[in-house]
Amino acid sequence: MGIARHLLAAVASLAALVIANTGNAAPPEYLPVANATIYPGDAISEAMLTDAAFPAGTSANFPVVTTHGEIAGKVARRTLLPGHLILRNAITEPAVVEKGSIVAAVYQDGELTITASVLALQSGALSQAIQVRNVDSGKVIVGAVQADGSVRIAAQ
Repeated sequence: MGIARHLLAAVASLAALVIANTGNAAPPEYLPVANATIYPGDAISEAMLTDAAFPAGTSANFPVVTTHGEIAGKVARRTLLPGHLILRNAITEPAVVEKGSIVAAVYQDGELTITASVLALQSGALSQAIQVRNVDSGKVIVGAVQADGSVRIAAQ
């Protein structure tokens, strides 16, 4: 009987402690997660996302996406599982130039402008540096992807 009374008192004390600490706990943080599996290369739309509750401070302690605006319109670099946090390095900007496509390379130096057809050796997002091959000379050069799909070659 004595042991049962002490056990009951210990359980009651523990329950009171849990209830007291629950009132002081920070509210959960709601972060975007995939609502279905998103595979690498898939464009991410708003309809593919939902919010899930995570412990307070999650976004401050981990490099994760915190808003739908940060991820909608991007492309998955790796598989995103439903209900799991989305790391910032798991998404990327969509490619403006696709590997294997013929694009224009533009070199400008003052009034001089030279344009050539080049083969993209890499896919690239806006402002990303990619390698391209001049289709006439075969020379490989590096340029920055422009919004119009061309590649700007910097003066050396």
